[in-house]
Amino acid sequence: MKDPFPLERGRVVISTQGRDKGRAFIILENEGNGHVRLADGRSRRLEKPKKKKTIHVRAKPVQLDLETLRKEGGPLQDSDLRRALEENGFAPDCPLCKED
Repeated sequence: MKDPFPLERGRVVISTQGRDKGRAFIILENEGNGHVRLADGRSRRLEKPKKKKTIHVRAKPVQLDLETLRKEGGPLQDSDLRRALEENGFAPDCPLCKED
């Protein structure tokens, strides 16, 4: 089944496979060859994003602008990713993160 939302930079996705199944991530980069780079600011930091196949993630309708995520200006930090996920209802143990 094809996702109704494009897998582009800033899109919130939920992992559907692997040990991180059910966790929310933000796409940092779409490599275009069936893989994306993901980070959540907790287990996967900006310095070492997770490379995951696009068939193993489910896109959510939340699209974030990564350039304006940092309220104070400057480079993006892990705390910005954590705050953005929590503000949009994707905290680590939230009901929106659970797949049916």
